[in-house]
Amino acid sequence: MPQITHTDYYSHILGMSLQVEVTGHFGTPVIMFPTSQGSYTQNADFHLNGSISHFTDNGILKLFNIQTIDKFSFYDKGISPYERIRNYEMYVQFLVQEFIPYIQRTHNTHRVVVAGASFGGYHAANFAFRFPDLVSHLFCLSGAFSIRSFMDGYDDQLIYFNCPDEFIKNDEAWKYKHMHIVLSTSDRDICLEPTRKMAGILTSKGINHWYDEQKWIDHDWVLWRMVFPKFIGRFFG
Repeated sequence: MPQITHTDYYSHILGMSLQVEVTGHFGTPVIMFPTSQGSYTQNADFHLNGSISHFTDNGILKLFNIQTIDKFSFYDKGISPYERIRNYEMYVQFLVQEFIPYIQRTHNTHRVVVAGASFGGYHAANFAFRFPDLVSHLFCLSGAFSIRSFMDGYDDQLIYFNCPDEFIKNDEAWKYKHMHIVLSTSDRDICLEPTRKMAGILTSKGINHWYDEQKWIDHDWVLWRMVFPKFIGRFFG
């Protein structure tokens, strides 16, 4: 059985504690995000973590499944779009200024792996593309690359800098040369076109990546459990 612990990490930036599920005792740290408004245990509950148990059981990878604040940001219709994007930005800064430095200190590493499915794929991709120096590998499973649909037509610079399918076009490709980027989708995936578009942007910039498109399978955990071990095995097997 894998070693699984649950802990709280207090964020001074957010002024709240975030829950974290840690799987494994040693290995390269992997920060994993849940789908839209999902629990921090969701990836374990739907056996995505279990699909790569060989790597956590054998001290190759250590998973940090972190709580998001989707319900206080993008999905909070009781606050203005201005507040939604600023709340999310505080979450991003929590990762950059508090949580990642904690991982760096405790695991004697500079870069981490980020992964997620569906809206968790957005969180992973947005973080990786905004802060490439902190990320060695990105595993984006059926992800999204824009948050404009949550903004009710409101626009400002912060929204732009949280839409990878926009800011990457104007960024310098050398920043991403070290990163192993995986964009996963399927021909029946609701995120097929956004993923194809993102892969096209990376290709046009000369940014190396692995685009994987499966057949006859939907946007769901069955797809993600199937492909995640393949991607992990390629880089950590």
